[in-house]
Amino acid sequence: MCELDAAQIYPLAEGISSTVQEQAPPPVKPPPRLLDRVRAAVRARHYSRRTEKAYVGWIRRYILFHGKRHPSEMGAPELTSYLSSLAVDGNVAASTQNRALGALLFLYREVLDQEVPWLDAVVRARRPVRLPIVLTREEVRSLLRQLHGTPRLIAILMYGSGLRLLECARLRVQDIDFQRRQIVVRGGKGDKDRATTLPTIVSAELTRHLDVVKKQHEHDLRQGAGWVELPWALARKYPNAGREWAWQWVFPATRYYIDRVTGQWRRHHLHESVVQRAVKDAVRRTGIPKRATCHTLRHSFATHLLEDDRDIRTVQELLGHRDVSTTMIYTHVLNRGPAAVQSPADRMDL
Repeated sequence: MCELDAAQIYPLAEGISSTVQEQAPPPVKPPPRLLDRVRAAVRARHYSRRTEKAYVGWIRRYILFHGKRHPSEMGAPELTSYLSSLAVDGNVAASTQNRALGALLFLYREVLDQEVPWLDAVVRARRPVRLPIVLTREEVRSLLRQLHGTPRLIAILMYGSGLRLLECARLRVQDIDFQRRQIVVRGGKGDKDRATTLPTIVSAELTRHLDVVKKQHEHDLRQGAGWVELPWALARKYPNAGREWAWQWVFPATRYYIDRVTGQWRRHHLHESVVQRAVKDAVRRTGIPKRATCHTLRHSFATHLLEDDRDIRTVQELLGHRDVSTTMIYTHVLNRGPAAVQSPADRMDL
């Protein structure tokens, strides 16, 4: 039997070791966590970031409610008990319960691929019928006179164009057409685009505002910044579009930030809370005895158009309502409704 000396054994051992290392299986990646799967499913369907945050929040609360059990181990009974608890113990509004239901149905249908039977045993929160709060034309005038600067511009657009607050904050330069006197809302509620009117009264003021924003943008470009977030995959398709003037926010934030992924110095749009605080303070100063908010200006826009005998279908399109029945709620607060009926007490000499 042939014996090998050390000089022959060591190279052979090194060869075997290197072969074993080359043939070692790659490390197995752990499966993604449930909430990461939820985020991936939401983003694959191009839902908004707010929807993603809301869905993840409701699913996390559902899991904690049942003692951190995995949703795949639960079904209709657990869903029923959680949703009923929201209405009975939490005393939440019907819209809040419906949002929780939508998030959990998304989890089971789109992420876990499980069909959930209709939840007939759920205690549903009652959906009350509420009339919208509407300001008179004089109250709107008084409110706008108490506002200044960017909050005033945004408030005029909410009342004059029927925009939601977030739709107004997300306007880009290319969305405003001064020649046609229209504003294009991109990706509004329900991810729908629509066109609405641009008030002529605000054109000059808005033009001066954009001149200031453009000078700020040019200064940012000289500093190596000037980037803005682009929707979906446009940043990959057009790498330099994020610095173009047409894509800039109409109402940018006062400070910029560094994007963690790209390292770009960007400006976000003005935060909604800035306008909300300004409107709240203006309502208090005017002494208007109504719980008026930013959305009240949108309600007033629709009501005043109907008072001017505008077609309800036109108002529906301007507001971006999916169903005309949503727009019809404003017919209940018109001046020629209950307010136009003479009370029988007025005919008596008391």
